[in-house]
Amino acid sequence: MKGIYCLVIEIPKNMSTIVGKLGKIKFEKGYYTYVGSAQNNLEKRIERHFRKEKKKFWHIDYLLENPSVRIKEVLSKKANKEEECKIAREIEKFGIPIKNFGCSDCSCKSHLFKINDIKQLKSLFII
Repeated sequence: MKGIYCLVIEIPKNMSTIVGKLGKIKFEKGYYTYVGSAQNNLEKRIERHFRKEKKKFWHIDYLLENPSVRIKEVLSKKANKEEECKIAREIEKFGIPIKNFGCSDCSCKSHLFKINDIKQLKSLFII
């Protein structure tokens, strides 16, 4: 299946990590959501995010390699790639973007956001 997804991520304490060419990024304790897409094998892409041992390819790989960072929930739906940026722009209305994270192939401000309202995020995935 092809589609888009949001990872709901918990960062249990303030931390910093090197994120590829973006360099060192500070993350405040709290919940974040990462918007991604897969045009083939959505399930395999999501499974990959749960693995700690993998080649770092995307910005999110650098964040998820930290042993204290946890994926708490995954929201997904069948959609074309264009929906990925549409969802990111909707999340930006209530989330705080982590500048340039996960969006090197589009014009979005970010595809990772600090969020307080998981219910509002879930409403974007009601089909």
